[in-house]
Amino acid sequence: MRTLILGTVAVLLAASEAQAGAPSAVGKGQAMGFTITTPAFKDGATIPKKFTADGADVSPALAWKGTPPGTQALALVVDDPDAPVGTWVHWLVYDLPPATTGLAEGIGKNAKLPTGSKEGANSWGNSAWGGPSPPKGKPHRYFFKLFALSSPLGLAAGASMEELTKAMTGKILVEAIVMGTYGR
Repeated sequence: MRTLILGTVAVLLAASEAQAGAPSAVGKGQAMGFTITTPAFKDGATIPKKFTADGADVSPALAWKGTPPGTQALALVVDDPDAPVGTWVHWLVYDLPPATTGLAEGIGKNAKLPTGSKEGANSWGNSAWGGPSPPKGKPHRYFFKLFALSSPLGLAAGASMEELTKAMTGKILVEAIVMGTYGR
């Protein structure tokens, strides 16, 4: 009975997301072995100062594996749902080639995106990595969400989070997440 109820709740939540215009995700989570990691910090641990606005403000290296068959592009969203003004977008990268298995540290400063990839506008209005810079108080959570997509998005560079979300709707095969925290 409990399994039936949980399954029904999952179906209702998926339908609710679809009606709200949120990206639909089949196999959402780290299903099928699709994972994202970073050598900079362990999942759930503190993000080193180097990768924040209090340090060098360079993007951390990221690695992933288990990209599912049928993936035609990848998209990366880094956001902070704990920001006082609502979810704050720190980085958008999309139309990454499906054979890509990671990003080097310092994209945009010391390293370049893979050919064909584009950066979208973060909440500061820049098309680049913007490291954690929370107000003083409780540490914030920073989610690095990687989406395997059934087709490239074809968006121009500088797309907003809203445009990216709309373009990904119905194209998400699976999502992988790694989360770090940072506070002042």
